[in-house]
Amino acid sequence: MELEKNYFETNKATWNQKVRVHAESDMYDMEAFKKGKSSLMSYELEALGNVSGKSMLHLQCHFGQDTLSWSRMGASCVGVDLSDEGIKLAQTLNTELGLDAKFVCCNVLDTSKHITEQFDIVFTSYGVIGWLPDLKPWGRMIAERLKKGGTFFMAEFHPIVWMFDYINGKPNMKYGYMQDEVIFEEYEGTYANQDSKIISKEYGWNHGLSEVINALTQAGLHIEHLNEYHESPYNVLPNLVETKNGMFKIAANLYPLIFTIKATKP
Repeated sequence: MELEKNYFETNKATWNQKVRVHAESDMYDMEAFKKGKSSLMSYELEALGNVSGKSMLHLQCHFGQDTLSWSRMGASCVGVDLSDEGIKLAQTLNTELGLDAKFVCCNVLDTSKHITEQFDIVFTSYGVIGWLPDLKPWGRMIAERLKKGGTFFMAEFHPIVWMFDYINGKPNMKYGYMQDEVIFEEYEGTYANQDSKIISKEYGWNHGLSEVINALTQAGLHIEHLNEYHESPYNVLPNLVETKNGMFKIAANLYPLIFTIKATKP
């Protein structure tokens, strides 16, 4: 546990550095966001539909753009993230935009220690579960925070994507599809600005689809669907090809880039 604590502290320090860089990046397009552009993508918008009047818990929210986009759509939102710099910026944006979202800084696995209310929706997306060494407590926490009849939805990069090392600018298969051992990477820059001079030091874990599904079902959730997609809404991997609808894919469609899961609490 002490070792895991050190992993999380290293990741927190890296994400605290990333907040400023990401907030200034073209990818996060803060100016357009402040003017009303939604940061949400088609997968989550189509899956969750009309959220007006619903309560939502957003896990691993970074600096809150998605949380605030849901809030603009009428949801009553609480965002959670490990980075205190991310939470500070989220709170600043919330005030500046005149919204009513709340934000809590904590390790996502400790969410139930900080938040006791239950929600209609629990949401998480894109590059989230790889920061967690074990998904069983994650699944239990989600079930704890959902109301009876509530919905959990996640959109995430496919586990096959994480089998590759991208540090040298091209995919190199290096890691196991299901790998218990921690993966450490140290590199210059960040996915939102590869030219940034920040040094990212990151500890992560690979989780296969069966581990994700079992973490949720063992916590008592009912899986409504598991979908896999060739197209990613983010151009964050080497050599992706832009599609007609503004998404990105591998030229030969050799493997999916994204999966989504929708589940309910009976």
